[in-house]
Amino acid sequence: MKDRCWFTVGGLAALLLSGLAVAAPPTAKRSSSPFVQTDGTSFTVNGSKFRYVGANSYWLPVLNTEQDIWNTLGNISAVGAKVVRVWAFNDVATTPSNGTWFQLVQNGTVSINDGPNGLQKLDTVVQMAQQHGLYVTLTLTNNWYPSLSNSTGSSLQSRGGTTEVTLPRNYLSNDYGGMDLYVHQFGLQYHDQFYTDQTILNAFQNFTSQVVSRYVNSPAIFSWELANDPRCGSTFPTSGSCTTETITEWHATMAQYIRSIDPNHLISSGTQGFMCTDCPKLYPLSPTPTPQPSPAPGSKKRSGPVTTEQLLRKRAESRRLNRRAAKLAGKLKEDGIRVRGRWTATATRRQQAPEVGSASDGSYGVDSQDIMNIPDINFGTFQLFPDQDSYAPNDPSLSSYQNVVNSGVDWITNQAQSANAVGKPLVMTAFGLVTQNNSADFVPFNMTTAPYATEDPYGVTNQQQTDAYSTWLNTSVSLNLAGMVQYQWGQQNLTAETGTTISPGLTGITPSSGTTGTSSNSDTTGVSPNDGYSSNTNQNGVQSVMSSTAQNIAPN
Repeated sequence: MKDRCWFTVGGLAALLLSGLAVAAPPTAKRSSSPFVQTDGTSFTVNGSKFRYVGANSYWLPVLNTEQDIWNTLGNISAVGAKVVRVWAFNDVATTPSNGTWFQLVQNGTVSINDGPNGLQKLDTVVQMAQQHGLYVTLTLTNNWYPSLSNSTGSSLQSRGGTTEVTLPRNYLSNDYGGMDLYVHQFGLQYHDQFYTDQTILNAFQNFTSQVVSRYVNSPAIFSWELANDPRCGSTFPTSGSCTTETITEWHATMAQYIRSIDPNHLISSGTQGFMCTDCPKLYPLSPTPTPQPSPAPGSKKRSGPVTTEQLLRKRAESRRLNRRAAKLAGKLKEDGIRVRGRWTATATRRQQAPEVGSASDGSYGVDSQDIMNIPDINFGTFQLFPDQDSYAPNDPSLSSYQNVVNSGVDWITNQAQSANAVGKPLVMTAFGLVTQNNSADFVPFNMTTAPYATEDPYGVTNQQQTDAYSTWLNTSVSLNLAGMVQYQWGQQNLTAETGTTISPGLTGITPSSGTTGTSSNSDTTGVSPNDGYSSNTNQNGVQSVMSSTAQNIAPN
């Protein structure tokens, strides 16, 4: 085991809180700064180009022991990952009797928990990550908090639906508070009021300043991520007045606020990467891209933004080629496994008028290109979750599985083009695909229960997941993405304590019969939370793909 050098919380706080200044965004030409910076479409640190594979572990601060945090970070580092993405928020409406929480949001007031079960646990994560040679992306809030609208809380059913298991707080990624908790506790009713109400903005900025100022001088921080998957809609209804400009303006306000506190670290959005190819821009590309001659050998050509015409043309050509290939192979009829039951491809879809689709037409109120071009936003972000989002109409000539893989490749390709047009680095901050072994635990981000727990195993096989991840990562590498972050890391042999997120009797894979997430049990070990994407069920496959990609992009 590596020698451990754990600092005291007091010493760490003194180290991190010293000195605040206002400065330009951290953009540099290969400077020797220990903080991660940008250089065109690349990251640099200590004068060298920095490209990475990473892992999502939103739950790291809620683990029960420092040893568990240390071991988890060590295992992540061991596969060659360089960045871990963690929730830096944990909002509650009432003070819990046990477990971790960072902020109380109650009846229009907020208070920060700076104690040993509060932000000091985040201190431990940051400190230990640095000792393992890892950087940390800290996400400041979440678009999703469906537990607020479900009085019974979150639950799973064992396969067959005979045993319901209540999940402990913080088990699911959408059970850490977030935007809708602010809206509810400040007496409002629409999700998008989080972006527009000045009182809520002040409260969120108060929390943000407490976290950001804590680590302003820590080189372990990779970036501040404003929110996970911000968009106009959530569990709470939308007012009807939310547009892409609403979301973009909020990003600009928050990025400028953080930059006034922290001159050292990168700032990013955290969006899914949704586009609006025909929307007006608050931050248009300047100058507007024009057709360019072929670049000289060895030089890079700056692409134009993704357009509606381009998307429709590429899809039509792809369908034509796939149909020809399927016809030659005698396989025009759907012949793949079902990944999403609602994605049944039919020949009649070919006769419908072409549409660019909700992921690219602004339906979600997100224009990722416009957000990326905000001066204080340092790089672009997107996510890839085919089990929860549709990125394009299915091609009826392909199997369901091949449609999933191809749509992922196209999504990555379009995101890379958009980032190249802006001229900033691009990170796939989360990607995941549900396997049959994880189907009983799959809880979509906007839900509190597992919809497929009572069905036959749903999803792809472990090998198909491994192959899809390999294809997506190879595509990302070839398109010069600066970072690729798997969702989510799975960790075993954790300390289980009754009443906490890692509770006895909850396996994190499929709940044990007759137990609950908060019941007393003789078990003393547990595994990390699983919302349907944990790598615990395909550990060898997922980790091998991560490791090989990390080696592929490692500097010579």
